[in-house]
Amino acid sequence: FSCGTPNLAMVIPAMDHIDTVFTNGIIKTKTLHPALCAALCIAKITLNRYYSLTDKFETYRIAMVLHPSYKLDYFTSAGW
Repeated sequence: FSCGTPNLAMVIPAMDHIDTVFTNGIIKTKTLHPALCAALCIAKITLNRYYSLTDKFETYRIAMVLHPSYKLDYFTSAGW
């Protein structure tokens, strides 16, 4: 596998990063246009729906534990 190619272990950390960006955008409601805030809320709901699907499959957790960069550190820092 190429180190530049996304893999299964990168899905959950990427979703966490996107969620943080959406959350920070929603918090700045006074500086953003109301349409953008509404779009961010809908995007966050959609992201959370897909994120919850990762809980149904152990494959994501196994891939992260086996990944040399993540191991159990990710789960420990996320409070899982």
